[in-house]
Amino acid sequence: MNPSVNGFAFLLSFLFVFPLMAQDEKVFEEIKAQKESDGAALNFGADIMSRYIWRGYDYGNSPAIQPNISLSWKGFNVGVWGSYAFSKHTLQINDSIFEDAENYSEIDLYISYTFKWFTLLFVDYFTVNGLNANDGNRYFDYNNATTGHAFEGTLAFDGTDTFPLQLTVNTIFYGDDKDKDSTGVYGTGTKNNFSTYFEASYTFNISKIGVELKPFIGGTPFGSSWYGPTAGIINVGLTARKTIEITKTYGLPLQVSFITNPQSQSAFLVFGISL
Repeated sequence: MNPSVNGFAFLLSFLFVFPLMAQDEKVFEEIKAQKESDGAALNFGADIMSRYIWRGYDYGNSPAIQPNISLSWKGFNVGVWGSYAFSKHTLQINDSIFEDAENYSEIDLYISYTFKWFTLLFVDYFTVNGLNANDGNRYFDYNNATTGHAFEGTLAFDGTDTFPLQLTVNTIFYGDDKDKDSTGVYGTGTKNNFSTYFEASYTFNISKIGVELKPFIGGTPFGSSWYGPTAGIINVGLTARKTIEITKTYGLPLQVSFITNPQSQSAFLVFGISL
């Protein structure tokens, strides 16, 4: 999920914008469903998104299908989430150089534990798209210096029924998240950068029309190859969700999100369907 792992891709990601429904959002939906069912639950399905926008950045410049499967039990949630772009995309390095990036694909493993209003989440991100500078980008390479994996820890306040404020802090602590090299380019150094992201959101339920509104704002306290060259706000927007009743026992969840990234001066309008 790292948008800039070499000097050219790094420059592009902040000049031309280089991920809404993502693995962390899906985890919190599963946690909510588990609380409501109060028992073990097997969750699986797929989301079809017009774009894969994650923390203010576009991954793949293409519609994507995002399958998932997980098992929840007594506060624990273990699962796998993926995203696969429908079409290839090209990165513009400068006025004359373009790089074929093929179809963006990603697979993430995760495990979480929820106690009352707090969740501890661990995610293993892995991107299979040829943009990673690590040799071969091999899935079973877990060496910190060469791996294409990035391990992230998240602490979240999930909010309550009467005060649905959600606060999260996410830090990448191992793998494909390196600091600056001698030229000052993030992602090409040798030490871990510990890229960190904060987000706050609040859910409004408009029961009369069956719509859920969720404004959100997120940012990073320092530069990284994942989020931007400096500290700043990178993810601001609003998500609207509604379930369309198909039968008495089945509804089709829909969502639309308006997302902006003030640091990269970009904006997105994303539509999604959950199956």
